[in-house]
Amino acid sequence: MTQHTAPTETVVSLAGITKRFGDTVALDDASLDVRRGEVVVLLGLSGSGKSTLLRHVDGLDRPTDGRVTVLGREVTGLTGRALRQLRSEVGFIFQQFELVPSLTVLENVLTGSLASLRGPRLGLWSYGRSAKVEALARLERVGLLDRAYQRADTLSGGQQQRVAIARALMQRPQVLLADEPVASLDPESSDQVMALIREIAADEGLTVICSLHQVDLALSWADRIVGLRHGRVVLDTETEGLSKAQVMEIYGRVATSTDQFEAIELELSAAGVLGAGGAADARGTAGGAASVTGDTVR
Repeated sequence: MTQHTAPTETVVSLAGITKRFGDTVALDDASLDVRRGEVVVLLGLSGSGKSTLLRHVDGLDRPTDGRVTVLGREVTGLTGRALRQLRSEVGFIFQQFELVPSLTVLENVLTGSLASLRGPRLGLWSYGRSAKVEALARLERVGLLDRAYQRADTLSGGQQQRVAIARALMQRPQVLLADEPVASLDPESSDQVMALIREIAADEGLTVICSLHQVDLALSWADRIVGLRHGRVVLDTETEGLSKAQVMEIYGRVATSTDQFEAIELELSAAGVLGAGGAADARGTAGGAASVTGDTVR
């Protein structure tokens, strides 16, 4: 994909993050720095720690050990108004859209500006003219201006996710988080949504951290891929010049069970790198010469 001028300012930093839920270790000494304007994809199978990592960025989860710094503020020490202020600068797009079905599309988008409201919240009457004009502009940006007064639950999945993007943009965020934003969508809608996120990020200078499990989408739309397995960062590399086969080789080297090998086989088959040997070839590829040194895959 086309690379932009390399950004330098770090806006999100996770240092040695460990998160335990009882006996379960969701993140294991994970570290990550994200620069302003980057589009970073967290790549991994279900249960690898992607969502947990995202939830640490805006303080929805607190680490058992380690430190999280976002926009110059240490998240782990924030509470009350200071935490709410940070969250107003960090937009979040969810896998299941999280729209209010009975509200109109416009009302759902306007909820992105709730943090700025004062007084009672009484539907559209709660929002000033300027907020409504901005919400309509956001809907136009995502191609849904003509659906503004339609109930949210009458839209397709792809349309609902675009409403969710418009709602997040109403916060005027500096950082945009997206947790498996296309997992519920068909391939065509998935590509459209990822293209929209990428385009908006470029236009508005947003820093994006997005979790996915589709390697091809990650390679198409990310500046950088960060691979997670068992809560550990096992891959951190720019996407320029990187192939799907190389990414899957990295994953294969850290697979520890038959189920994981089988999942990797499917991805390798889709990438066209499996020969007639099937599982044996997958294991051979997985255990091959791929290695990660810093940001280089070789």
